[in-house]
Amino acid sequence: MASTRFQPDRELSTRMVVVMFLLGLLYTGAIAYLIASGFNAVLVLVIAAGALAAQWYFSDKVALAAMRAREVTPAEAPDLHGMIDRLCALADMPKPRVAIADIDAPNAFATGRSQKHSVVVVTTGIMRRLDRAELEGVLAHELSHIAHRDVTVMTVASFLGILAGFIARMSIYSGIGRSRDQRAQAAMLVVVLVSIVVYAISFLLLRALSRYREFAADRAAAQLTGQPSALASALTKISGDMGAIPTKDLRRMEPVNAFFFAPMTGKTKGFSLHKLFASHPPLEARIAALAKVANDLGRPL
Repeated sequence: MASTRFQPDRELSTRMVVVMFLLGLLYTGAIAYLIASGFNAVLVLVIAAGALAAQWYFSDKVALAAMRAREVTPAEAPDLHGMIDRLCALADMPKPRVAIADIDAPNAFATGRSQKHSVVVVTTGIMRRLDRAELEGVLAHELSHIAHRDVTVMTVASFLGILAGFIARMSIYSGIGRSRDQRAQAAMLVVVLVSIVVYAISFLLLRALSRYREFAADRAAAQLTGQPSALASALTKISGDMGAIPTKDLRRMEPVNAFFFAPMTGKTKGFSLHKLFASHPPLEARIAALAKVANDLGRPL
């Protein structure tokens, strides 16, 4: 992680390295198998490299477009810029670009390939619902994602899941069901099955990393601002309002749900597959973790 005043998280760094190593190994094997199955090696590598480059350089623009968010200047949003200026100075890190999405759903996220090429997005809904201390806690949370570089890892790792789906479609379009050679059909079917398995494994790896990075960002933000109770209050308010958000807004925000401060879903009781595959840890677990930080700081929630 680049030098900032956000507390480093060695476990997060270790998890990111392990996830990227396993994903890289997984996809290297998948591409090698694809080439061994008869696909043109140069074509496969060029398409994979081109898709990765596009994801690397344009992921922030794609996220902004998906949210219909627009970048704002200090003159357009002086209070928001002022809070981010103060937090960046406190954290000793470069200031990201700032954008606002005109959505009533209260949320925020950060994306980008590096500290110098990142953007923090907030919705109009979160700006209306939270007080200054709560919003600063949320912004510090998003800035910590940038400082920890887990946004970069999630961006690259998300691309690999897209690649697995592409490999499956490419295999299908290349001849399953059209070739009279039973061995060729069987080979193509194996490629599709391998791609599905690769996608499933990468999905689980990403979910595990995504949940832990939220704990790390909560902890780092609370330590930087010294106000874990404000961040806990923001989490409680936002989670409590999710049930009232229109379905059309939830669908609009689904593409970047894994990057959000809080998941765009209502609370569920008991066991559910949603909880098992959730991109964020449960609210209760995040509040409990913040309570521990508060006790460490001598400021119980």
